[in-house]
Amino acid sequence: METHEINKRFLEHFERNGHTRVPSASLILDDPTLLFVNAGMVQFKPYFLGEAPPPYPRATSIQKCVRTGDIDEVGKTTRHNTFFQMAGNFSFGDYFKEGAISFAWDFITKSQADGGLGLDPSRIWATVYEHDAETTALWRKATDIPESRIQLRGADDNYWDMGVPGPGGPCSEIYYDRGPEHGRDGGPAMDEDRYLEIWNLVFMQDVRGDVSPKKGGPVLGSLPKKNIDTGMGVERVAYLLQGVENVYETDLVRPVIAKAEEFSGRRYGTDHADDVRFRVIADHARSGVMLIGDGVTPGNEARGYVLRRLLRRIVRSVRLLGVHEPVLPEFAAVVRDAMAPSYPEIARDFDRISEVMRVEEEAFLATLTSGVRIFDLAAEETKKAGGNVLAGDRAFQLHDTYGFPIDLTLEMASEQGLEVDEAGFRTLMEEQRQRAKADAAARKKGHGDLSVYRELLERHGETDFLGYTDLQASAKVIGLLKDGQGVRSVRAGDKAELVLDRTPFYAESGGQVADTGVLVGDGGEAKVLDVQKIVPGLWVHRVEVTEGEIGLDTEVTGSVDAARRGSIARSHSATHLVHAAVRGAYGKRAAQAGSLNSPGRMRFDFTTPGPVSADVLTEVEEEVNDYLQSDVEVQSYITTKDKALELGAVALFGEKYGNDVRVVDMGDYSRELCGGTHVGRIGELGLVKLVGDSSIGSGVHRVEALVGNDALRHVRKEQLLVSQLASTFKVPSDQLPSRIEDVLTRLRNAEKEIQQLRTQQVLGSAGALADKAQDVNGVLLVAEKLDGDVDAGALRSLAGEVRTRLGSRPGIVALFAPQGDKLSFVVATTAEARDKGFAAGKLVPSFAPEIGGRGGGKPDMAQGGGSNPAGIEQAITALRAAVAAG
Repeated sequence: METHEINKRFLEHFERNGHTRVPSASLILDDPTLLFVNAGMVQFKPYFLGEAPPPYPRATSIQKCVRTGDIDEVGKTTRHNTFFQMAGNFSFGDYFKEGAISFAWDFITKSQADGGLGLDPSRIWATVYEHDAETTALWRKATDIPESRIQLRGADDNYWDMGVPGPGGPCSEIYYDRGPEHGRDGGPAMDEDRYLEIWNLVFMQDVRGDVSPKKGGPVLGSLPKKNIDTGMGVERVAYLLQGVENVYETDLVRPVIAKAEEFSGRRYGTDHADDVRFRVIADHARSGVMLIGDGVTPGNEARGYVLRRLLRRIVRSVRLLGVHEPVLPEFAAVVRDAMAPSYPEIARDFDRISEVMRVEEEAFLATLTSGVRIFDLAAEETKKAGGNVLAGDRAFQLHDTYGFPIDLTLEMASEQGLEVDEAGFRTLMEEQRQRAKADAAARKKGHGDLSVYRELLERHGETDFLGYTDLQASAKVIGLLKDGQGVRSVRAGDKAELVLDRTPFYAESGGQVADTGVLVGDGGEAKVLDVQKIVPGLWVHRVEVTEGEIGLDTEVTGSVDAARRGSIARSHSATHLVHAAVRGAYGKRAAQAGSLNSPGRMRFDFTTPGPVSADVLTEVEEEVNDYLQSDVEVQSYITTKDKALELGAVALFGEKYGNDVRVVDMGDYSRELCGGTHVGRIGELGLVKLVGDSSIGSGVHRVEALVGNDALRHVRKEQLLVSQLASTFKVPSDQLPSRIEDVLTRLRNAEKEIQQLRTQQVLGSAGALADKAQDVNGVLLVAEKLDGDVDAGALRSLAGEVRTRLGSRPGIVALFAPQGDKLSFVVATTAEARDKGFAAGKLVPSFAPEIGGRGGGKPDMAQGGGSNPAGIEQAITALRAAVAAG
């Protein structure tokens, strides 16, 4: 049975049983505890946490997931994968244990002719939490499984929570016996290779504290509603049903290995080292395509760094298979063809995905060349020192800086007859992992104690946002917090968080900054400094009380700073227009990667694998301003997500959308899903002026623009500057560029002439310096401190000229030129001196410490600098001693 068929049957089974089919969420969600979505329940966390009411009692999904904690183990075993699909069914206070068990058993044991998986019931085992006798009884009641195939296990195996204080509960796992050829008898507790886990049923019924019950922590209480969260491993079920040994041999993964076989001429299954490389390529190619498809671009931090590691591991593995030409776009095409039936967006956006991979591969091939040179240097130094073990810190540098995995370093070292200090390398890697764990722990604190906000949400419902139509509204204070604690009132001078039942204030989201303004009640007044959605659906106003007192359950009138809101709205509308123009210039591959809409200024980031032309940005600016003259009406409306996409609305990568979405239309030019505030007609923008652009990472470009009066003031300022320059140079403004270029050319020529005169003046002292040569151990030594301002170029020329004047005798010239609190030096040697073993580069270490310096070069000439001009005399003495010692 093909993997896509498994997915189809799973969803249809649960739809027939009253579940709402929910599309897979993006792999990148706005969750401070996660780098990537790593489980099917992640998009439903607000419902499990009580942050938002669930829109349906039952749900089912096939969620794409990425887990990257064991990247280095991928390929070495057949159990580690980074990308996988998790099929799940979820209940939010509806059915519980018996329903979950019955639904799962029915699906996996029902015949394939009847829409099930057709697994042999006699080979199915279940594990149950050792203190959960109820679930054991339900397995016996709801299924045909005998008690002998139900095993009790401890909390470490059969208790589940999200890793943070909140919901949790016992779980029951379903295993399939692959047969005695795969391991020992005795069930999952004895051998989890033979008995393969395919499904986990989590019974969310408890509230846990800071310490998980998995680690011996107490259960603090029961959830008001009992929930179900299950996850069936799609890839694991696929290789059972397809009769293969592991996920790498299934229908969606094996084609990538086949393409790698085609490129390399080698065969999977004939050599373990090659098999590891084939598996790395297959796994990482899928993960890379899916991550790029969801808007991740290669970079040096967070998600971008993980993606970069994945792609570079593919390239390294391919090279170790003997393939040196670019291959990533070819592998991406294979992944597209395999995955598109379930994820059609991969095919729609393939040009951008392929281009991102191509550019990253080209960049890494250049980096790889640099890394090999670093390795070669380290290997040479190790051998010269008489050693045969490459230091662990050098191996770690290659891994951390150049992306070399330890296996590549080991292989390269072996080729040169060296070993690697793996213990030292592992120590440094472990230190890095501990830092990463600390960072992850810090991310998990992102939820903090949100119970007070959840209680407000449950008691009063979601905040009624009026800000699309009203900038002033009366409201009731339903929550007051000071220093994180609920209070009855706040007084003048207090800073607090205030929750209203309705509000005209926009809460920061979607790149748009929050509104500011004032709240006025009968007894007091407060400035609104910021507005945030601490939990979904709840607007939290951060205020400073300026007069009197504001109390809980009192009425206030909120007034948004209208001028500021209008300026922000102009910026946000301008972002949509710039986005449309950029997409017109670069196509769909120019996807929005971030934005900031603040008063009078916008910032727009977009993905682009290639360079961004200044001429194109000029055309973008002109196109946007031309369109402003049409003064079309800006319209917004609510529709279904599917209908919006059908209409051509642009959805942003990583954003989570519900079934109903808000669409913002600016004529036929721009149509986006957006919850922000905008102008009524685009003519209100007045002027959009691009004022900066830059690359902010691999494949991500940023443009910044001023809008409205801010843009006009900028243009006027530039006009004034041009007018002043024209007056200074006494030419019309349109002749300024040629006039300035003419002046700069004359200045450059004058500087060259001055430099030539200085060099001639310096060279004029060559004869006098040569006359100062002293015989030291049969070598003429000229070691002098120079006076005056001598640059590095003149210093080299002078040293060469003095060396020439020493004739055919062994000679060494060392000249030191102080420049403020620094200095430059040059050492030059004659051929006869080099014959006696005096190489310029090797002489530098003899005196460099005296001047706080460093440098190097070839045997005939070396140069460098230092930070201690006061040590020049000591340096000359040290050099003389080194020459005397031979």
